[in-house]
Amino acid sequence: MKYMNKAYLSFCVLFALSLFTSAQRGTILDEVIAVVGDQIATKSELENKYVAYLKQGATMDDNTKCQIFEDILYSKMLVNQAELDSVVVDEAQIEGELDRRIRYYMAQIGSQEAMEAYYKKPLAQIKKEFRDPIREQMTIQRMQGEITSGVSVTPDDVRQYFEKIPEDSLPLINSEVELAQIAIYAKTPVSSIKAVKDKLNEYRKRVNEGEKFSTLALLYSEDQGSALKGGDIGFVGKGEVEPEFGAASFKLKTGNVSPIIETRYGFHIIQLIERRGNKVNVRHILLKPKQDKASFEKAERTLDSIASLIDSNKISFQEAAKKYSEDENTKNNGGVMANPQTSSSMTPMDEIDPALFFVIDEMEVGDISKPVIISDPRSKPGYRIVKMIKRTEPHRASLEKDYQKIKAAALAEKEQQALQDWIKNNISKTYMRLNMEYCSACEFQQAWIENSAK
Repeated sequence: MKYMNKAYLSFCVLFALSLFTSAQRGTILDEVIAVVGDQIATKSELENKYVAYLKQGATMDDNTKCQIFEDILYSKMLVNQAELDSVVVDEAQIEGELDRRIRYYMAQIGSQEAMEAYYKKPLAQIKKEFRDPIREQMTIQRMQGEITSGVSVTPDDVRQYFEKIPEDSLPLINSEVELAQIAIYAKTPVSSIKAVKDKLNEYRKRVNEGEKFSTLALLYSEDQGSALKGGDIGFVGKGEVEPEFGAASFKLKTGNVSPIIETRYGFHIIQLIERRGNKVNVRHILLKPKQDKASFEKAERTLDSIASLIDSNKISFQEAAKKYSEDENTKNNGGVMANPQTSSSMTPMDEIDPALFFVIDEMEVGDISKPVIISDPRSKPGYRIVKMIKRTEPHRASLEKDYQKIKAAALAEKEQQALQDWIKNNISKTYMRLNMEYCSACEFQQAWIENSAK
């Protein structure tokens, strides 16, 4: 079961690597390697996961492919049982998780345009290709949750788990920080917004007078991924794009051009190419208004004033965050910043954005930084001040300092055992057929081969 656990914990990594694999590999001739209930496992699924583990830098041996094969069998059995038990994941939850992960990887690459250029496909196509894998993974997680819902650990369980770990095997916990921020965004000048809208109105007029929308998109759109295709983003559903963009697209008639639409990416005009059921194929032109130097300077001065109020004890950092910060995600919890990967308030130092790392590296607990420019592509441009709330030093794990982490590990082990017991009790009740070419020499932890249909 350790490989199932590994796959569960590293899914975000595998998701990114599978994007890379999809972008780089040629067509793989597929082959069914297993049937578990109503679920089918394919050769390409096995090969893609193997490539992903290689790129992850995982240690490989002669049995690695067998272990990945078994991980796939576990997953298929859980998905099959989820269907039998009517355990389903909401489409809205799938879209939300897909958007969250896409935003994360987009931030790593730099922008939507850079991501689309790298993978040589529009964002809508990337999302389409990975919606089903995410649906399957979320279904697996939901089914695992059903199986382990009654599992818990007591403080005594945690202590016993910790005491079983040899002293020389205790993990080294990296330095972690808890940070809070107050962010002030650079206001986009009205003149810049007007200039962008004037250009888009001009392009809209030119299309209505007979010019090709695709030519104008190629020449002027700032969405580099779609501009090369004449602004075409392919067939998308309303939930696959920004809400304002989707709403405008579905109101159009074929060939018509929308009024100017604003999203978090900038301003657009959209042309409907074709509608097919609950999907539309549209082109768009995106323009982004530019902030000027004066807007950034004003944001910096505003933060200087807020910092002075905090320094003079006229207001606490938490109160100032709630009153002044323009970051909706943090202002109502005292400015505390969440780790984007775990949603925890603690973030390992080696996962901090490099530009912010150099600001906080020398800070002590309680220190507040000077205004620093926001370099995070997930955020609007502007400045922020950052407070160091908590900082841990690298150390060997201990019950005193790391109780919550050890408790989570003890609970995970107990849940893992519950999942293993469930598989053992249900494997003989589930129809399966394995392609022995891929597993006859495998040393599986469970009796997959013995229960394979003859």
